[in-house]
Amino acid sequence: MADDQLPNRELLDELLSAQGFKVIVASDGAEALKQVANESIDLVILDVMMPHLNGFEVCEKIKSSPDTYLIPVILITALSEKQDRIEGIKAGADDFLTRPVDRTELLARVRSLLKLKQRTDELERAETVLFTLARSIEGKDPYTHGHCERLAEYSATLATHLGLPEEQVVALRRAGVVHDIGKIAVPDSILLKPSKLTPEEWKLVQEHPIVGERICEPLKSFRLVLPVIRHHHEKFNGSGYPDGLAGENIPITARVLQIVDVYDALTTIRPYKPAFSTSDALQTMKEEVAKGWWDPDIFDQFERLVKKHEAKFLARGAAAGAEG
Repeated sequence: MADDQLPNRELLDELLSAQGFKVIVASDGAEALKQVANESIDLVILDVMMPHLNGFEVCEKIKSSPDTYLIPVILITALSEKQDRIEGIKAGADDFLTRPVDRTELLARVRSLLKLKQRTDELERAETVLFTLARSIEGKDPYTHGHCERLAEYSATLATHLGLPEEQVVALRRAGVVHDIGKIAVPDSILLKPSKLTPEEWKLVQEHPIVGERICEPLKSFRLVLPVIRHHHEKFNGSGYPDGLAGENIPITARVLQIVDVYDALTTIRPYKPAFSTSDALQTMKEEVAKGWWDPDIFDQFERLVKKHEAKFLARGAAAGAEG
């Protein structure tokens, strides 16, 4: 709770502490940001009129950081102008209180936002479990070290280049990590088999997108991730799996991920091949596009991206994977 007026700090501190809340006080906006960065905070209450950084500015900084944007923020102000509330909304505030603060209203809003934060924390923990599980699967094979992180970065970069909505970019970052989580159902003897798979073994491998979708389906936040998980092994000509989708019936996010997935597989060392150079990888992918495997328009944009300003970044990631 941040307020530059000592009486206000003492009043709210006493009120909230009496209800069993642990309260950390700050005397200005800059101090508030330090506390948010250094402590595990569930809710921030900010006075609007503070020196150095006002409440609007502190709120905006909290909401613009990926580490803190989910923390609820209440702004307290003596101002009642509509424009001030609009500014608070733009800064990302979750609620507003007007001075003099009503005790009952304050406690009701604090409890409501803390319930929301608790649910958000539960969701984050569930996502963390899935990410950890996905990385444990990747960790079984030393040749795929760093594959998840590279795919998350590559696919988000390509999606941004293509002008996809931010929510799809976020979904692709998540999908880069968890797209193969369904391989948890495939025995290691098959996953790590150095020789050609039998038809029965290959059929089992082809089930992993469906299993992965089923694992992640309970998370509502993964609504846009699920199509990527299920369809990242489809092919543009309909010869892929598990559903044999073709062309634009394959979700665009899945088409994006499969392009970068192939690129990463080609440019990193595997038991059956050396790491391809960027030019050799792109040439191989071009031949696969001609076979009807990948979306030609997305590949064209990806090729331009690699050859131009993103080339060093992508090559650096691939080199790191080859070393791993």
